[in-house]
Amino acid sequence: MKDTLGVLLAGGAGERLFPLTRDRAKPAVPFGGHYRIIDITLSNCINSGLRKVFILTQYKALSLNRHIREGWSGAVAQELGEFFELLPPMQRTGANWYMGTADAVYQNIYSIGAEQPRHIIILSGDHIYKMDYSRMLEHHQQMNAEITLATLPIPPDEVSRFGVVEVAQNGEVQGFQEKPASTEFRSPFNPNAVDASMGIYIFNTDVLLKALIADAEDPDSKHDFGHNILPSLLGKKKMVAYSFVDENKQQALYWRDVGTLDAYYDANMDLCSVSPTFNLYDTEWPIRTRVRQYPPVKFVFGEPGRTGSATNSIVTAGVIISGAQISNCIVSQDVRVNSYSQVDSSIIFSHVNIGRHCRIRRAIIDRNVNIPEGTVIGYDPVEDKKRYFVTPSGLTIVTRDASLFENPVHPDFFQRH
Repeated sequence: MKDTLGVLLAGGAGERLFPLTRDRAKPAVPFGGHYRIIDITLSNCINSGLRKVFILTQYKALSLNRHIREGWSGAVAQELGEFFELLPPMQRTGANWYMGTADAVYQNIYSIGAEQPRHIIILSGDHIYKMDYSRMLEHHQQMNAEITLATLPIPPDEVSRFGVVEVAQNGEVQGFQEKPASTEFRSPFNPNAVDASMGIYIFNTDVLLKALIADAEDPDSKHDFGHNILPSLLGKKKMVAYSFVDENKQQALYWRDVGTLDAYYDANMDLCSVSPTFNLYDTEWPIRTRVRQYPPVKFVFGEPGRTGSATNSIVTAGVIISGAQISNCIVSQDVRVNSYSQVDSSIIFSHVNIGRHCRIRRAIIDRNVNIPEGTVIGYDPVEDKKRYFVTPSGLTIVTRDASLFENPVHPDFFQRH
């Protein structure tokens, strides 16, 4: 991997995760109490031996930039030429912000060229999975490929969410469709499945740079890898598929797009189960993050009806459970839950205070929120919608200025997203 450069796209607006992305980029959204979403991909890079990574940021990137700077700059040996470097839009090729995934890479073409890598790996910072990119690079080289796409099998009724790939028996890509309503493509390895692109690509550097320059000169292009770059190279360059090898070591492949509130919630709730599908505790594939200095978690009071407890939950540092009952929850750093409160099946971000006698279920509490004594959330959707953001499934999102979210979105928001 020494002559390979990673380019991690971390600039998406994350509209479908609103209001969690109102003040932060999607890759900076907390995950699993202790992490940010982007930590999963960055950990894959470290575990794969990929130590030169440009991170392309754009929207609401302050907290993401700080997280990378304070948590990841020490993960690589800078004196050996290794780096995790943030690249915001610098408008070196024009006056625009990033206009698409391909344009984001094109706008940093000078920085990429200065590194003179032999291969470039394009990654996304908003998925949950474990993958050894060095395996994919080895496959790329063994196949003498110029472009390699990572793929995983999906049911045919889900193709509208993905770029889908037609793969020949020898592994070469013969067709590509970006989010079609339906497709005739079927996997050569499973006739009941379709091979979907994971948005992870390996390019020979000369192939990618020439394609980016040509795309930038096309006024009709969307400047997107799936819509433009890959179709333009199909049949002209040797393009192969790489079937996803899951380092999570479970029976089923684990790859999650946590781009909607419900998908994000479900992925977090899985971590609370006795045997979670996504394993955070695998010492052979550790997930790293920025570590802040907090005191240990503490549970106090053992009186009847006032016992501090947490069951089937993840509770991180700096938390005080003071005579409250927590079940099936993710509790982030520096949270206090006060006496006689009950919190069930919820995600609590950092620096939250929950007053006494509260009842909360199926909620996401954003950071720096103070829940007043006696508050009830998640039991009456009609009342919740007057103060909070509520999804069609009944998941309640509580922010610092919750009153702003009365009738927060256009009625067809969830149909459009």
